[in-house]
Amino acid sequence: MTDGKHQGALGEAYAAKRPEEVAALYDRWSQTYDADMSAAGYRHPTICLALLARHLPRGSAPLLDAGAGTGLIGEWLDIAGYPQVEALDISQGMLDQAARKGVYSALHCLALGGDLPFANDTYAGIISAGVFTSGHVGADGLDELIRICRPGGVIVLTVKNTLWDQGFAARIAELEAQGLAVRIEETRPYVSMPGEADTVPSRGLALRVS
Repeated sequence: MTDGKHQGALGEAYAAKRPEEVAALYDRWSQTYDADMSAAGYRHPTICLALLARHLPRGSAPLLDAGAGTGLIGEWLDIAGYPQVEALDISQGMLDQAARKGVYSALHCLALGGDLPFANDTYAGIISAGVFTSGHVGADGLDELIRICRPGGVIVLTVKNTLWDQGFAARIAELEAQGLAVRIEETRPYVSMPGEADTVPSRGLALRVS
């Protein structure tokens, strides 16, 4: 089990309503985030990495870690052979921790869910672990990721079941019907943090941009 401090931070993160609340919370949490999530058995980064490696060739560049946090995935992408990865996160405190790992080619302090200052077709792949969840980013954040991902590129993300049932599944179906993206893999629902009590399952998705 994880300690009360971590459970409290996680609860606050899910309850946050405004982007500035989310940013401030993660700024405060940044110093202990890696240890706390390790104690909770956090699975999203590992599952996202596996999906990306299965569908995007080694060496593809550049990639965007959208919701990079402290850079857990960036480290593993570097080891797995993806040499050029940019980090995006709403929290400067989290990005400061990510910068210390020395694996990102650029750091962007930005919120998902609105317009992003990147050109169309910029990235060969995008990975977004634990972002499409309660109190964070909804289905509206997906369109911009598709816009900035190249045709043939891969977007890997996790979606909490709450969001999935509240319109995310329908939005994926719309994107497929419109010919904008194809679902190339969807995991069964799984608990992202076995060390936490009463967590809602999530699923991993891999999309190929058309």
